[in-house]
Amino acid sequence: MSVFCALSNSLVADVEGFKLPYAPWKRAYSSLRSIANPLPATFLRGGTSKGIFIKRADLPEDRSEWDRIFLGIMGSPDPEYGRQLNGMGGGVSSLSKICVVGPASDAQRADGVDVEYTFVQVGIRDSVLDYSGNCGNLSSMIGVFAMDEGICAASFVDRKSNAASVRSFNTNTKKRVDTTFPISTSHEGIVPDLEMEQVAMAGVPGKASQIVLEFVSPGGARTGRLLPTGRPKDALIFKVLGHPYSIPASLVDATNPTIFVASTDLRTILGVPSQSPIIDYSDDVVLEFLEAIRHEGARQMGLNPAAQAQPKIAILSHCMVEGKVSDADIAIHALSMGVLHKAVPMTVGLCLGVAAGIKGTLAQDIVSQGRAHKAAENPSLIRIRHPGGLVDVGADFNSNGTVKSAKVVRTGRRLMKGAVWW
Repeated sequence: MSVFCALSNSLVADVEGFKLPYAPWKRAYSSLRSIANPLPATFLRGGTSKGIFIKRADLPEDRSEWDRIFLGIMGSPDPEYGRQLNGMGGGVSSLSKICVVGPASDAQRADGVDVEYTFVQVGIRDSVLDYSGNCGNLSSMIGVFAMDEGICAASFVDRKSNAASVRSFNTNTKKRVDTTFPISTSHEGIVPDLEMEQVAMAGVPGKASQIVLEFVSPGGARTGRLLPTGRPKDALIFKVLGHPYSIPASLVDATNPTIFVASTDLRTILGVPSQSPIIDYSDDVVLEFLEAIRHEGARQMGLNPAAQAQPKIAILSHCMVEGKVSDADIAIHALSMGVLHKAVPMTVGLCLGVAAGIKGTLAQDIVSQGRAHKAAENPSLIRIRHPGGLVDVGADFNSNGTVKSAKVVRTGRRLMKGAVWW
């Protein structure tokens, strides 16, 4: 006997955790049952992240039905172990990501956009799915995936350099993100070529094809303002265990909103002696302080403090090697969903590149002081040192102070194409 027949005389259905009046439950369940399981999907590395890429046409039209599918794909929630062994997730935020990619709308195409995508940060120990921000690393592979799947063609092809550009629209931030990458010609036509040994990037072994990632007009991605408070620097007053503290911070919203604090100020409120400048970012007390700072910064930015994925918080410091200024302009330790990131989330790196070009921010103060002792190799780029190595980012500003674009070089790799169970 089918489940629907068995329940036909019931007023309420209680199946697979649903407790809804029968008719709405039947419609929702039928809709989900019409979606393939396993679901066509592609597993890709973009920068220092890996994620599942899915064509929008393979998902339900009703977006409220996406959450259950995405949690199943990633193996979340996993409250006891946090390893996501029942899914494709890897137990860390940089491996618990999904991109949904589809054709651009007629209006978007009229504006020169080729493809549209939505980024989803999937909770690990909980069932939280965050649609509020974007992922800079996985954004670098949107154009490649779109061309591979025939969702769009490249908007520009340079035959001299054998490179193509794809213009994408991110629905999370309502911003355009362009990618440029090498191409080759096969019997299938023009295809992205990711196997060239062009560049290396920190955190990824070997060399791969260069992907130039450009965020167009990235200011105000979430709040609508590059400086949500209107100031390059603010004093955040917060409490930990009932005791009040204050710390200077720069609240900047470019590509993704980020709270920047200086390591010297953090050491002061933590009571870390100057002769021991290393901060243990895995220490529970340190994490409690940083989360309290992040909550207050979120409030001042007009964002929800309870949302773990946005805004991010990052600690900035001078780059010193044996007492001398290093080849980098600034060092960063960034946290993602309460955990120290092993590299730097690319949207945070790009936000830092923008912040360094804004007079009065903590980032510009540190970069300016460091460059006072050395000549910059490329004044238009900021070299960032993070736990995984170095990365160069750049930002172009309009004459009125708005951000024209932010750029960074990434690499990517196709890992698997097939189907995923949810």
